[in-house]
Amino acid sequence: MSLINTEIKPFTAEAFQNGKFITVSDADLKGKWSVVFFYPADFTFVCPTELEDLADNYAEFKKLGVEIYSVSTDTHFAHKAWHDTSEAVKKIAYVMVGDPTGKISRNFEVMIEEAGLADRGTFVVDPAGKIQIVEITAGGIGRDALELLRKVKAAQYVASHPGEVCPAKWQEGEKTLAPSLDLVGKI
Repeated sequence: MSLINTEIKPFTAEAFQNGKFITVSDADLKGKWSVVFFYPADFTFVCPTELEDLADNYAEFKKLGVEIYSVSTDTHFAHKAWHDTSEAVKKIAYVMVGDPTGKISRNFEVMIEEAGLADRGTFVVDPAGKIQIVEITAGGIGRDALELLRKVKAAQYVASHPGEVCPAKWQEGEKTLAPSLDLVGKI
């Protein structure tokens, strides 16, 4: 069963952000757009490149009213240690959630049980707490923050413009489509 349009499940977790430990819950994701960005583990290889890419584009997400929550099965203590020692991870100002029990990873169906790690899963959650975008990639395939930003803009556009949809490669300001009988077979 797809997670699209399902409401996020309850969770509470400890996180690291801007030099402090904080508590985060499902309630924090509601009322605004959110990106929940799962990755396998701290102190690894592809993960810091993805997290740095998100950090480099974080201001653009914030302009759209989007908060980013990176999540791995490491603890919030490990997130702090990684933040303090990695030049790439040091750039991160968004929330780094610890999921050592795997509850959040299981809630989003990205837990690799035999490894105790999360798949590379990206979820865009709307202000109602419903999942609008799901992307899961294999461990060796890094994600692109600019492509994610484009998808978030498309999701926000569609949410605020009922009856319109965004075609492939749609960029903000470009023409959208209004599905109708008149378009059938004409695209």
